[in-house]
Amino acid sequence: MENAGQPSPSAARVRVEQRGAVARLAINRPPHNILDRETIRELRLRFEEIAGAGSSRLIELRGAGEQAFSAGADIRDHFPDRAAAMLREFHALIRALLHSPLPVVAAVRGHCLGGGMELAMASDFVIASEEARFGQPEIKVGAYPPVAAALLPRIIGEKRAAEMILTGEIIPAAQARAWGLVNQTASMMDFEAAVEAFEKRLLEQSPAILPLARRALRAGARDNYEAALRESERIYLEELLHQPDAQEGLQAFLEKRRPQWGGL
Repeated sequence: MENAGQPSPSAARVRVEQRGAVARLAINRPPHNILDRETIRELRLRFEEIAGAGSSRLIELRGAGEQAFSAGADIRDHFPDRAAAMLREFHALIRALLHSPLPVVAAVRGHCLGGGMELAMASDFVIASEEARFGQPEIKVGAYPPVAAALLPRIIGEKRAAEMILTGEIIPAAQARAWGLVNQTASMMDFEAAVEAFEKRLLEQSPAILPLARRALRAGARDNYEAALRESERIYLEELLHQPDAQEGLQAFLEKRRPQWGGL
């Protein structure tokens, strides 16, 4: 979670590049690639366009630059007057990834935090550079990550998910791989070659069968996930946002001070 840095007026918030059968979508808000509502919406629209065009077999997500895949959502979008709209936009993006007819590979360098980590975990595969860092730090500002609360236990197990979400600690790529969040790690020098080699393995499969196998793989957990996300979103909007500590945590972050929790 970060405060937003503004892109230049001429810069697209999402950069699209076609590399053969691979459509690469890059969050173009370096250095931290913050996910404000406009960026989230543009990313979803570009994603849906590519998924529906029929000219790509694979979608790759990444962040511009080397410092971050994404450090998460704009902190201001978590305040009560903007949180509902932000969550609607972000959860629509997550559902677009989960229901995509094409496999999705997240190519992660640098920090992958908050909503950025939720984007990565909603992808089919995560390839990370060795210096990448993963975390859900929302608890430190009096919030929690609704998508991670619903999805992360299915990926890394309930105890490890609880550790990440309830402490907000950030873990290195090697630990994320050991826990099952990351498929493969590579040095910065070998990172692009590793991503290309992994995607080549997918592109060698039948273009007719691979999407069907992906859809079958996702089907088993989809209904449970949807119900969990709806409840996670409800708790966030109807209960968390009414807590004074939720306001205090966000305000303390903006003022660069430690929050003074009120408790029960």
